[in-house]
Amino acid sequence: MSVETIVTISPNTNEPIITRNGSSAADLDSIPKVATEAFQKFRKTSLKERQEIVKKFLKELASHEAELGEELTAQMGRPVAFTGKEIQTAIKRAEYLLKISDEALEDTDGEAEKGFKRFIRKVPVGPVLYPYLILVNSLIPAILAGNTVILKPSPQTPTIAEHVADYFTKAGLPNGVLQYFHCGSPTIMETVVRDPRVALVCFTGSVAGGLAVQKAASDRIVHVGLELGGKDPAYIRGDVDIAWAAEEIVDGAVFNSGQSCCSLERVYVDENIHDAFVEAVQNVLKGYKLGDPFDKSTHIGPVISKRSKETVDSHIQDALARGAKDATPENESFSNPPAKGNFVRPTLLTGVDHSMTVMKEETFGPVIPVMKVKSDDEAISLMNDSEFGLTASIWTKDTSKGYALSEDVEAGTVFVNRCDYPSPDLAWTGYKNSGKGQTLGRFGFEQFVKSKSFHIKDYPK
Repeated sequence: MSVETIVTISPNTNEPIITRNGSSAADLDSIPKVATEAFQKFRKTSLKERQEIVKKFLKELASHEAELGEELTAQMGRPVAFTGKEIQTAIKRAEYLLKISDEALEDTDGEAEKGFKRFIRKVPVGPVLYPYLILVNSLIPAILAGNTVILKPSPQTPTIAEHVADYFTKAGLPNGVLQYFHCGSPTIMETVVRDPRVALVCFTGSVAGGLAVQKAASDRIVHVGLELGGKDPAYIRGDVDIAWAAEEIVDGAVFNSGQSCCSLERVYVDENIHDAFVEAVQNVLKGYKLGDPFDKSTHIGPVISKRSKETVDSHIQDALARGAKDATPENESFSNPPAKGNFVRPTLLTGVDHSMTVMKEETFGPVIPVMKVKSDDEAISLMNDSEFGLTASIWTKDTSKGYALSEDVEAGTVFVNRCDYPSPDLAWTGYKNSGKGQTLGRFGFEQFVKSKSFHIKDYPK
């Protein structure tokens, strides 16, 4: 069987920039074996030892911020003005997880009873497989809990996993605790998912990809954590400061070209302020620059691939064909983006409804579809009219009312007057087809451990 060749295509130029050889069948047998052997030693290390390794890793990561930022720009098209901050945010999030790891992983005592000692210990599950790299949300808790880890990075960002493994080695992580392999074939990926030595699978990606991973794992008893798609809604109530809300909504919808798991993808606006809000959004968009992501003045770079661009364009065209209006303002950078890359101009759509693909399926692009609503009840009903439920946001001067409304929203995270921010002290989880399982916060450690009860009786004299 020939070795697979994996080529990374630049979203900025659509030219090849990185080539990697995929893993062979022998590699795929060896990697879980090495992980299992390493686990037998690593699980017996103290939490203190593991915390020190993670601290050293984070220092190493911080020292390479500029290098990693440039690689993210080259491989993902994210503007270089923002990639450094992404590394900083990842480090801060990891530092929080470090801070709470003692409490999150401590023993739980049973009821006190003379002559007995009972407690529950959280023990690591074993080798953990990540079909895509989740740098902080999952990787850090998995290692702190004492697991070994197998990373399968996205073909679009192959070097990030390589650097992470290198930095952990320099931080003193024992051999075999963290491994990675490259592959682009679903069949090869499924081979590892089915391997009985893999004790946990964590996947981030599309619903179709998540279902494929879950199906591949279905012939054995193994936990599968899934972070999948989203169609995150925002509701703008009539009492807001319109200019402020417009700034926030545009940022939430088009940051990173709309390619965040929790980007805003649907906007519902009180009919009494709809027109003023649309005008305010237009004014904000006039100040954005679409262009070369290596230019520090660029706000929006390309989407990740030609396929992504085609998907975004198809959602826009479907909406226009069904009666929506393109309300995007004139902006020279939107009209004249670089010719070679996968550039999609930020697009403001009005007159949308739920018959349109752009209001039903994940767009994952810089599109702002705005729909009028007559009441809070209508807004909440429309927000919940989706197969997804990752995040949602309500924007209002009356925060008490915003909180009350949020209780009826079907989403893992509901924001009031904020969006697009996975807070490390809360649980990050999706409802409906947005996934299952959770990361972040003290509860985010739970999927990386299993409970083991100890019941000890004094020896009778």
